[in-house]
Amino acid sequence: MKLGLKNPLNKLNVKQQMVLLFLVLVIPMFILNSYGNYKAGQILKRHVTNAYIELNKQNFRLINRDIESINKVTSTVFQNSLVQGLNPVSSEETVFTRVKSYEKLEILLGTYSQETDQREPLYYSLYVYDPENTYFFAPFYPNPKKAGVYFFSSDEKPEWFDEVVSKKGNGYLKLIEHLAPESKGQGNQSTLAYVRAINNIYKNGTIGVLVVSNMDARIGESMQTVSLPEGELYFTDWNNRILTARAPEHGPFLDLPPEADLGESMIGVKDVITNDFIYVINYNHVLQQKLIYRVPVQALLAQQNEIKRVIQLMTVVYLVVGLLIMLYFWRSLMTPLQKLVYFVRRYEPGNVVPETPHRGRKDEVSVLIFTIYDMARRLNGLIHYKYHMDLKQKESQLQILYQQINPHLLYNTLESIYWKSTMEGNTASAEMIKELSKLMKISLSRGRELITLEEELEHASAYIKLQQHRYDYLFQVSRNIPDELLSIIIPKITLQPLIENAIIHGVKHMGEDGEICISATQDEERIYIQIEDNGYKPVDYEAIDKLLNDEKHNPQFGYGIRNIQQRIRLHFGHEYGLVYAERPEGGTKVIINLPKSVQTYE
Repeated sequence: MKLGLKNPLNKLNVKQQMVLLFLVLVIPMFILNSYGNYKAGQILKRHVTNAYIELNKQNFRLINRDIESINKVTSTVFQNSLVQGLNPVSSEETVFTRVKSYEKLEILLGTYSQETDQREPLYYSLYVYDPENTYFFAPFYPNPKKAGVYFFSSDEKPEWFDEVVSKKGNGYLKLIEHLAPESKGQGNQSTLAYVRAINNIYKNGTIGVLVVSNMDARIGESMQTVSLPEGELYFTDWNNRILTARAPEHGPFLDLPPEADLGESMIGVKDVITNDFIYVINYNHVLQQKLIYRVPVQALLAQQNEIKRVIQLMTVVYLVVGLLIMLYFWRSLMTPLQKLVYFVRRYEPGNVVPETPHRGRKDEVSVLIFTIYDMARRLNGLIHYKYHMDLKQKESQLQILYQQINPHLLYNTLESIYWKSTMEGNTASAEMIKELSKLMKISLSRGRELITLEEELEHASAYIKLQQHRYDYLFQVSRNIPDELLSIIIPKITLQPLIENAIIHGVKHMGEDGEICISATQDEERIYIQIEDNGYKPVDYEAIDKLLNDEKHNPQFGYGIRNIQQRIRLHFGHEYGLVYAERPEGGTKVIINLPKSVQTYE
């Protein structure tokens, strides 16, 4: 069973198909090129990101190690007896005692602020709230690069002091803009500091706040060990406020993409790859800090772009070479084919065929051109031959018309004999002559090949009566044909040979027991005419089917029913014709299958 699928290429000419073929060959190459570059970029970015993740982890551990070291120092300061014994509101101490304590604290903090490993120094300062101004002699000029002990009253309290106290001794990094109120400060006091409130171990309350300044320089020193191609390093708090950075210019906050949201994560590393940047974020929720690498994607893909340009150049060269090859084949194949199409469209059968174009090649195109020109010449020869044959056919038809005069003369003579026999009283002979005359008249049918069923039945009835008079047959003949089917057309002399077979091979020797029935039925598409007999002789239906349908005919089987089959199929199509079958009651039936659409003949 064939599917009802149509090839869309059938609507295109060869030129359009060649262009389509060129596009089919070129477009996938560009698609694969783009896809390969995309995947190469993705793989490169992923490998670089994994390397930065490891580098970020090491850098973050180094920073945390510094913070842990500072935290240990602050714990030592926290437990020092001088710090724990500091009480600005005590009325028992004299001014001299307070001066001595102040000097010792200065020396202590100065000692911790000294660095011996050639790294950036850290400055430890203690800020103590002195509401009674009992340490009036202590100067209050804090500096981010200077250690010291600072006592301040209510109007000199730094803006960050109460926030640190509220943390209850937990140290953390904080970006401090002013170590003292802006009106009291001197110069630029911005610094990244580690701050921690000093609580009294023996009594409740807060002694002061320990501030470790210049942390931005120490962390920046650690960040200098990282080399990123045009990349930027940011050390931020949990809210993305930049504590320190290795970047040319930046604002107070780092703008991160939505994909960099850490959600409920506590400690870990997260990487985000966008169209513009690669972000590697190492974070610690407990310490409220992040170390962020931001690397421009274009800087990573600079080397890949060089390879991409080479591939694109190769693609363009391939495209140009393919275009040149296509132009060559266009001139070699399409130009001769277009000339051939022009000749085929202008050629009319019978016209003179021009000389075949000379080609020095022996390819398929040359063979096709030579064959079509030769076929046009042979077609002209066939046309001239058919013309002469038509003339001869017309002459033959005239001869047939002349020969039809004799049958007309014959059945007119038979009519005269019929009337003479009737007048002389020979009624039996007269009836036979009348039926014979009718039989010959209908056989001629004025040259018509197709007649109505009514006329064919009249012809068959005349034949039956002649046979009954001739041989004294006593068989019975019945008809069951609706009136509306009498007007259908049928090839003439169709029923008579079939009835003759029914008589000779069926009911010939059965006497009054023999019966022949002629009937007709119809359905939505076809008409069925049946001739049935109740003969008793065995019939070889397989041999009959072979006689009707085999292409090669064996003359020993005769020509009668095969001639009927061929004439029906010639007029109405191969799906119509005769079918022989056995009657359930005994005997044989033959069914004539005709199209219902053929109803009348004018």
